[in-house]
Amino acid sequence: MKFFIDTADIDEIKEAMSWGCLAGVTTNPSLYARTGGKLADFEGHMVKIAEICKGLPVSAESQSKTVEGMIEDGRRLSALAPNIVVKLPICAESLAATHILASEGVRINMTLIFSAPQALLAANAGARYVSPFVGRFDDIGEDGISELNNVVSAIGNYDWGGKNVDNQVEIITASVRTPNHVTQAALMGADIATVPLSALKKCLKHPLTDQGMASFDADWAKVVAQ
Repeated sequence: MKFFIDTADIDEIKEAMSWGCLAGVTTNPSLYARTGGKLADFEGHMVKIAEICKGLPVSAESQSKTVEGMIEDGRRLSALAPNIVVKLPICAESLAATHILASEGVRINMTLIFSAPQALLAANAGARYVSPFVGRFDDIGEDGISELNNVVSAIGNYDWGGKNVDNQVEIITASVRTPNHVTQAALMGADIATVPLSALKKCLKHPLTDQGMASFDADWAKVVAQ
């Protein structure tokens, strides 16, 4: 399973990139707003991220609510850099826009997916990525992992792109909050987990690792003291 980082913060992206295990970036309006970014700077900010990521996919989201507006945004955003992926929320308008944009070679990441039927509609419309959310189910006391499993099984039943890798549909596990979300997504075969830096750091940690390092350090100190 590949790791994307879910942020618009340049410093966080650079830190995650330095680990050597990052495969892409996803952003959304909320994440950009947290950086204090202004509307006039949005596209330039996306270009900076795209340059840092050196060809890895970077999702930039349209805020348009109409088919025409989404198509216009999609063409403009995808032209900013070759690795920009256009992010659209699942709805009737975005399906129609995806149908047009995908035929023009624009890669679409369909977001805010909460069910297998939504994911299947997005895939049929031509989305390159579908992003089912996990954590937001947990927020309302429902099982996001179970719904993710439905999406993975449903999408996995069909050969969307044949031998053409560029036309394959990849599942991005989104709204990831915990290492267990990552574990369960990987076990069921989700292609990607997009993870905030804070959650990515949690995935790196384990108390037994910390205990082992402390034990090694203590024993080495004895060797040095001899």
